[in-house]
Amino acid sequence: MPKLSVIVPCFNVRPYAPDTLRGLRANARDDIEFLLVDDGSTDGTADLLARAARDLPGAVLLTHPRNRGIAAARNTGVDRARGEWLAFLDGDDWPAPGHYGRLLAAAERLGCDFLRTDHVRVTGRTRTIVRVPHGRRDAVLSPREAILPAHRSTSVDYAYAWAGVFHRRLAERGLLRFTEELRTAEDRPWIWRLHREADSFAVTGLLGVFYRRGVASSLTRAKDDRQLDFLPAYDELLAGVAADPDAAALLPKAVRGYCAVIDHHLTSAGRYEPAVARRLTAGAAAALRRMPQDVLDAALGAMDPGRAARLRRLRRREVAA
Repeated sequence: MPKLSVIVPCFNVRPYAPDTLRGLRANARDDIEFLLVDDGSTDGTADLLARAARDLPGAVLLTHPRNRGIAAARNTGVDRARGEWLAFLDGDDWPAPGHYGRLLAAAERLGCDFLRTDHVRVTGRTRTIVRVPHGRRDAVLSPREAILPAHRSTSVDYAYAWAGVFHRRLAERGLLRFTEELRTAEDRPWIWRLHREADSFAVTGLLGVFYRRGVASSLTRAKDDRQLDFLPAYDELLAGVAADPDAAALLPKAVRGYCAVIDHHLTSAGRYEPAVARRLTAGAAAALRRMPQDVLDAALGAMDPGRAARLRRLRRREVAA
């Protein structure tokens, strides 16, 4: 049985998959399996993955006849994984040679439910180190205690599923599954659920995943209504927090994060199709009205004045309409 299962969802990543597969080959070991999930690709990605399934040690090809989205592709991998530990890698990113061996060694040494790592962001020829926003390293900690404070970036704001490794007991509890209806922002309720419900976690400074930004295959570049899935994603996140025993303490952080993401999308609305931009404005206003208003008012009062003013105007205008 493998010690580690690496789940690699792929959809139309033909230009980038060779780098991904070379990185996996440089991590091949007898105790690591690579679950290559072809999510209904139409650009030749499927042929590359089929070849890798024959030639790459530890590779297993899983296929969706039609595109179902990254959440479903990851879930397919989770369901098929045999390893004691599970990790994710997006099909247009790549791992450093030997990264998964080092990651597995750190996870086994610390023995926690999940381990988070730093990563390298790749934008064209530029490389930038991105750190987990948590100060203590190589110490087993409570995931719940790493959610706060509300006014500062914390571990729940570092939602990258591929930046770490997860013990299979989390999969057995259903905590590694993603909401398949979400085409984007699927990692936001996922990371909050992990931090609220897992028992232990740690952060280590491993730099082994190279994350591509600004590529054609990235959903962050989409200009259609897939981008609006952040609204149901954060609604799911808020519903989970509202039902939590520590809701009073956690809701300010969740509401503040929701507002920040709304403002980010509103200030970027010019890059969307006009109909999508209109649905964004209406959906964001409705989301503001759904939030607990006392918590929202407190969050707006603590925000940057420009951001708070934009959100207040949106709330007033839509309520009046």
